[in-house]
Amino acid sequence: MQTGKAIQHAARLIREGKLVAFPTETVYGLGANAFNPDAVANIFRLKERPSFDPLIVHVANLEQAASLSKHSDDRIRLLAEKFWPGPLTIVVEKNERVPDIVTSGLNTVGIRMPDHPLALRLISEAQTPIAAPSANKFGRISPTRAEHVANQLPDVPYIIDGGPTTVGIESSVIRLHDDGFVMLRPGAVSSEEIKKVIPESHIRIEKEDEFHSPGQIKSHYSPQKSMFLGISDFNDSDLSNGGLIAWGTPEYASKFKKVEYLSKTRNSEEAAINLFNALHTMEAADVEFIIADTVPEEGIGIAIMDRLKKAAYRHRNNAS
Repeated sequence: MQTGKAIQHAARLIREGKLVAFPTETVYGLGANAFNPDAVANIFRLKERPSFDPLIVHVANLEQAASLSKHSDDRIRLLAEKFWPGPLTIVVEKNERVPDIVTSGLNTVGIRMPDHPLALRLISEAQTPIAAPSANKFGRISPTRAEHVANQLPDVPYIIDGGPTTVGIESSVIRLHDDGFVMLRPGAVSSEEIKKVIPESHIRIEKEDEFHSPGQIKSHYSPQKSMFLGISDFNDSDLSNGGLIAWGTPEYASKFKKVEYLSKTRNSEEAAINLFNALHTMEAADVEFIIADTVPEEGIGIAIMDRLKKAAYRHRNNAS
């Protein structure tokens, strides 16, 4: 765990317009002063991130959240009382202080309060909201450990090492509308939980060419090796040069060269924590391809399958 002096140093870098990678409970973020467009531009450059993909802004308190939003909305307070700090991002109409580069030119901004003591200390010490996507090259595997950041982004000026993350997948993202909300990206907070606080929109269709949230692109979280979902198409294949990301302890695991277990007990929360580290491990392993077991699409399993489908999309789409 980093010392107070390390946090003070990182906060000074943020105030000076530099980038800092820092831990949250979900994944590691690559942060910059959200009100400094030049600093935010360096996030896009270092990540090789396309300009159409907006960033989430992280805050340490409701006052900072209010400094980003165009309108006061009691629903933000209700959601914050229930889910913040925590893995929920709320997309609202932004005010003029938020640079267009943060939101990719949209009139909305995603805001969340991370549930990690180092992240909250960094934001408070920097005295500014921090814009931060995941600290990895665009489209690649998200980082859940400091070494994942260092491997993909060796030029990042400073990394705060907070150990492994405790949720393991990115936040749920909702967009507020006059009649409720829509889920833009699944995560640890489910629609059912949110509906207990505010209603869900009855009918709402987002424009396909507008990405109001990160993680909406079909191909994302991708390893640099061929990846497939499910074992069913490979029952008669030679699996001895492959890697398996396993759900439970399947008998066919012995056929693979390397196995990483999401959860031997089929615990979805444990699987979420282990997901991205398993992908990083397989990407670095001496295997020719990766097969990932599917998990039940209920609860946080919906978010796990969202990440696995997007991780496998590039190879599946190129092969078809």
